[in-house]
Amino acid sequence: MQTPQLFTLLPEEWVATPDGMTIDKDGNLILSCPNFANMDLPSCVLKITKDKQITKWFDVPLNPETNEARSMGLEFGPDGDLYMVDNAGWTGRADLIRTGRILRIHFNEAGEYESFSVVADHMEHPNGLRIRNGHIYVTQSTLELVKTESGKLMSCVYCFALDDHDVHCTNTLADENILCTFITENPKCQYGVDGIIFDREGRLIIGNFGDGSMWRIYLNAKGDKMIDKELWCVDPENLKTTDGMTMDPYGNIYVADFSANAIGKVSPDGRITRIAQSPDCTGWEGGLDEPGEPCYWNGKLVVSCFDCVVDEEKVNTAHEIPATMSLLDIEP
Repeated sequence: MQTPQLFTLLPEEWVATPDGMTIDKDGNLILSCPNFANMDLPSCVLKITKDKQITKWFDVPLNPETNEARSMGLEFGPDGDLYMVDNAGWTGRADLIRTGRILRIHFNEAGEYESFSVVADHMEHPNGLRIRNGHIYVTQSTLELVKTESGKLMSCVYCFALDDHDVHCTNTLADENILCTFITENPKCQYGVDGIIFDREGRLIIGNFGDGSMWRIYLNAKGDKMIDKELWCVDPENLKTTDGMTMDPYGNIYVADFSANAIGKVSPDGRITRIAQSPDCTGWEGGLDEPGEPCYWNGKLVVSCFDCVVDEEKVNTAHEIPATMSLLDIEP
């Protein structure tokens, strides 16, 4: 396995918790910072240049109902707008439950934040986000209002059109924008779908976090309905949990194994290997300190270290500052 290297330490005045990433039209790395480990910090989005110059791009616009916002998954649309998950309810605070939003961030001609609109709101636990063929696909990690026969947790994937606005979600099966649902079977980790990506064939790949399983979703031509879904691969020895995902030019998918402080590689034929793993660490030397998402960038894997959750299922035992990001090589 590889030994992860330090990509960067993140500025303490801006970042306590880094999470989702994407690449802008100029090749800069865009980093979402929900800052769950220090809620006194506003959630913000950073821009990192190829020579590792870090600037704060903008603070995430607050929800007028709660005066809070916490960004997670994000991706640019074909219109140049930035579509973003706001999930302040991740904290578990009673006043923030089901206040999640999908935001559409608009920029001026100079590329600076100008305004925002709301694609959907009142979501329980939106998490990862991808865009394809005029639609936004969002993993929602819990649907606690839906009671299953087994008592196990249900989660789902929502699908919105790029031009949707002010869709009010009920977080029940009555929501027409639910694309598909999942049950998490693992009783030790009742946390649902999280990582999301499209493969080279246009199939939607979804990770069920608690089960460490990878699913393939087949969509209709329009992309707004599921034709079929299948369990693609699962290997608990090499992939315990499935957080954020990225894909390299060879079609390999890399998955943040959040609980195991590891990165898993899933080849196009569904074979899972663990390419890097760290013990409990600060991340200051480059170790994987609760990896939240990898991103393929300039021929390498950049990994955000979430470093926030501590429980018996996690290698991580404490939060440290400064927050960190790791770097791994790509091997075809």
